[in-house]
Amino acid sequence: MDFLQLITLLVVISAGVSYLNQRFVKLPGTIGVVAISVVVSIVIVIIGKTNNEFSTKIRDVSAGMDFSRILLDVMLGFLLFASALHFDYQKLRKQQWPVFALSTLGVFMSTVIFGLLLYYLCSLSGIALPLVYCFIFGALISPTDPIAVGAILKHSKISEKLSTVVAGESLFNDAIGLLLFVLLLEFVQQPEAMLSISTVGNLLLHEILGGILIGLLAGYMGYKLIKSIQDFQTILLLSVALVLGISFLANYFHASIPLAAVSAGLIIGNNSFHTDKVSDNFLLKMWKMIDEVLNTILFVMIGLQLVAMPFLEEYWLLGLFSIVIILIARIISVSLPALFLLGKLNFNNVFILAWAGLRGGISIAMALSLPESQYKEGILSGCYFIVLFSTIGQGLSLNRLIAILDKKDLRRGME
Repeated sequence: MDFLQLITLLVVISAGVSYLNQRFVKLPGTIGVVAISVVVSIVIVIIGKTNNEFSTKIRDVSAGMDFSRILLDVMLGFLLFASALHFDYQKLRKQQWPVFALSTLGVFMSTVIFGLLLYYLCSLSGIALPLVYCFIFGALISPTDPIAVGAILKHSKISEKLSTVVAGESLFNDAIGLLLFVLLLEFVQQPEAMLSISTVGNLLLHEILGGILIGLLAGYMGYKLIKSIQDFQTILLLSVALVLGISFLANYFHASIPLAAVSAGLIIGNNSFHTDKVSDNFLLKMWKMIDEVLNTILFVMIGLQLVAMPFLEEYWLLGLFSIVIILIARIISVSLPALFLLGKLNFNNVFILAWAGLRGGISIAMALSLPESQYKEGILSGCYFIVLFSTIGQGLSLNRLIAILDKKDLRRGME
């Protein structure tokens, strides 16, 4: 399948799934798209049981869709730029320390806790998964997904303060997760080589500082160019070219595309370009539309990946373990930084922060990028279990959880 056919198929399926959700199912956009895509995939799998030729063709299409490359090298820059473009920098500054703690220390703690617990449970259950692969799984699943989080927060009743913390954390924590993922993979591929301070330093320099520097420079240049014109078409083209250029440069210099896109988006979105504001509003509205369209396509891709997954028969136990463990790791990794920063814990906020930390396509993309081994399918399947539970289960129940906790607070206040 060539590129044009693949894009056509994705857009047609995405349009159909989005229509079905809006017309009949009426679930919140992201959740509905994922749910319908999963149902479609299950139907395809069932049909494939009786029609091997049909199943083979569908699997070929799924295999031909390089999900990892499409997301990490192309779509991710656009989606993160759009999210940062609409993010209020002043709100982020007020919550900078919680965001920093959760996006760095929180990710590291979650990776370690998840890896240790998973290794222990797998050992008890007779599942062969080495400790280093458990940590790799933890590194790719611990960062909360900015795309999934942003989509869910639009329809949630979470407080403004917690919403800023969750959204801000999700924008920045991918860099730490990717760094841990790369370091652990290097250890697996070259076990005899010790990871030196210089190796870690070079990764930090290229990935984190390089990404931020590219984003700041490109964002400032884009701001100056957009400020100098009023033509809507040229403004939109400049912003699209900016994101493509950021993704290309970050990929070329082995820098962090997420951090580059977020840095540029914050600069562009938190500066006024024109006195009449019309051009500014046009840019924001156009990128909101781009964001929503790409979100729909991405979550359709996530749902359709089920067709190529082997976990229904082989890895369901590992998947269930993974769901429980990531929730435990998330609660602990949220609680300890909060206790360190505040000296006390608000358990309601801890549970909301933990439940609102959704996982999505970025984790699946990292799992798909793993080198071939006997452990890849298990990690990929466990990752898929978590993403589906996170998007549908946590996404649908987040407002319910907030309402329950609010009622408990009200009862305490009356007693």
